[in-house]
Amino acid sequence: MSGEEEQRAFPRRDAEGRILTLGDLLGVSLAGLVIGVLALLVFEWAFATLGDSGFGGTNGWLAVILPLWLFWDEFRAWEFGAARVVAALVGIALGVLAGLLAAGLASGLPALFTGALAAAVFTVVYAVVWFHGVHWLARRTG
Repeated sequence: MSGEEEQRAFPRRDAEGRILTLGDLLGVSLAGLVIGVLALLVFEWAFATLGDSGFGGTNGWLAVILPLWLFWDEFRAWEFGAARVVAALVGIALGVLAGLLAAGLASGLPALFTGALAAAVFTVVYAVVWFHGVHWLARRTG
């Protein structure tokens, strides 16, 4: 791949395979979240049409599968060390907490929408905490 082709790739990555900007990380992870929500909506619609269940009963947290896959890939791209572990654990804790708070505030909605909102909040919080945390800690530790 030439240097110009690498610059056009999205998300932009460095030589070690780490995503270069928070905007790229948020863009790709939120795109994955939207794809997950759309897939859940299609399955919900299909099952509701078949008469198997009412619409909206699936847990919307499932929409976070593609962002988690991206986050795992990003985690693996960083060299082994405390920076990536601490940033990931803090990001997970804060992301889950924020997602649960969002789900609690939207508790009157069907599970699909409550969970999708929680997954979106988790995705944004984790991406911001991870990106800034791992860069800051990596500069401090190595």
